[in-house]
Amino acid sequence: MLPAPRADLKPNTLAYETLPLVKATGFREYDARWLFGPEINLLGVEALGLGLGTYIHELGQKKIVVGHDFRSYSLSIKQALTVGLMAAGCEVLDIGLALSPIAYFAQFDLDAPCVAMVTASHNENGWTGVKMGAQRPLTFGPDEMGRLKEIVLGGQGKYRPGGSISHVTGVAERYVADIVARTKLTRPVKVICACGNGTAGAFAPEALRRMGAEVIEMDCDLDWTFPRYNPNPEDHEMLQEMAKAVREHGADVALGFDGDGDRCGVVDDTGEEIFADKIGLMLARDLSALHEDATFVVDVKSTGLFATDDVLKANGAKTVYWKTGHSYIKRKTAELGALAGFEKSGHFFFNHPIGRGYDDGLVAASAILSMLDRNPGKKLSDLKNALPVAYTSLTMSPHCPDEEKYGVVDDVVAEYEALAREGGAILGRRIVDLITVNGVRVALEDGSWVLVRASSNKPEIVVVVESAVSEDDMRALFREEVKPRLAKRPQVGAYNQEI
Repeated sequence: MLPAPRADLKPNTLAYETLPLVKATGFREYDARWLFGPEINLLGVEALGLGLGTYIHELGQKKIVVGHDFRSYSLSIKQALTVGLMAAGCEVLDIGLALSPIAYFAQFDLDAPCVAMVTASHNENGWTGVKMGAQRPLTFGPDEMGRLKEIVLGGQGKYRPGGSISHVTGVAERYVADIVARTKLTRPVKVICACGNGTAGAFAPEALRRMGAEVIEMDCDLDWTFPRYNPNPEDHEMLQEMAKAVREHGADVALGFDGDGDRCGVVDDTGEEIFADKIGLMLARDLSALHEDATFVVDVKSTGLFATDDVLKANGAKTVYWKTGHSYIKRKTAELGALAGFEKSGHFFFNHPIGRGYDDGLVAASAILSMLDRNPGKKLSDLKNALPVAYTSLTMSPHCPDEEKYGVVDDVVAEYEALAREGGAILGRRIVDLITVNGVRVALEDGSWVLVRASSNKPEIVVVVESAVSEDDMRALFREEVKPRLAKRPQVGAYNQEI
């Protein structure tokens, strides 16, 4: 039997080869992520599998889909994880090389309630991790990750008989066919398909072609060294290359996919990036015209235009702002039976009839292309320019120790609640709403807002502001309102960037 994992083992030692290494820091709010070698070894991954198998048995399950992304060590990681899952008595369905959404699709396709996808997403080479779930289409949140951490680090994994493994073929083809069946373009669309040499390169170009798009591939060859940049469509470097390709080829749109294919980034026909919340608003306008009284879920970092947009109001649409984090938005979208959920980092969640509720970059891409197809004579930039104007800041993140950040944010929330009760104003504007599900989002009477929340995975506080008036007003909301309020607290340090 495996002993309880240790956190102090060093590579190239006897102990490292005979004992499991698992650093506690790898257990995040919604998934697990480690540097392979210094933070987790293969025996540690086996212990993780044993712990995960033990936990899903606690939940009354035993059948689990496993898949892996394209990295030099991911297959080894998955095999070690599988050994642990089988030792725990689980029925393992191995679908091979996959995107995270292919693994999520397999839960439905193979009638398996649980999933463990070995991926480090867009992280640099050297990282590994696992995205897990036990209730399709949901993935683990803080409660589930907390229990898993307790089992693994406490050596509480239980060996059970009856473990098995089956290697299942054809899932990826059925996944692509399922998306394509719901997306048939009726006019030509030229698409830059950008994959950053990540796993999406094996699936996205073919899927887009079968939807009817003319596809120009960009960094679609699989290469785990990521020779140009990490496959992250939020990063400036990848977006800059996508914009360059649009201008060079006269494309209608560039669609960029992250390393495990669950996010989609967008550059329009002019070579301008459209942030995911604005793409979400464009999609909400389009879809709410087709689906009466639709509900949408967006994270608290997203534009306030969802709450004020006249088109959404005319279509009877309702928007709920919720906690930042793909697991939270996915769960809330399912709970409310919302048509779609949008997270500003590029995770899109579509329920029936568009998707199955999990985050999927290719389903998001199909929704964007279908929106273009339904608007003949209009370019993506035209749809973007039709949105009301809002001036949104970059995400600013002053340093604050993990032990202090939640207390600081609680104090700021209390201050804003008192200000609202007293009928106070911010830069001459009355407070009309406070959303406190994730820090505090303070909405003002003209549609402007400020957000202060604690980062989920870094020793930082997250600050975003948006003005309905001007860029100068957006800067004033930060410089004259939020920054001085945080500056009163000595725990708050330097910002990663300012406006």
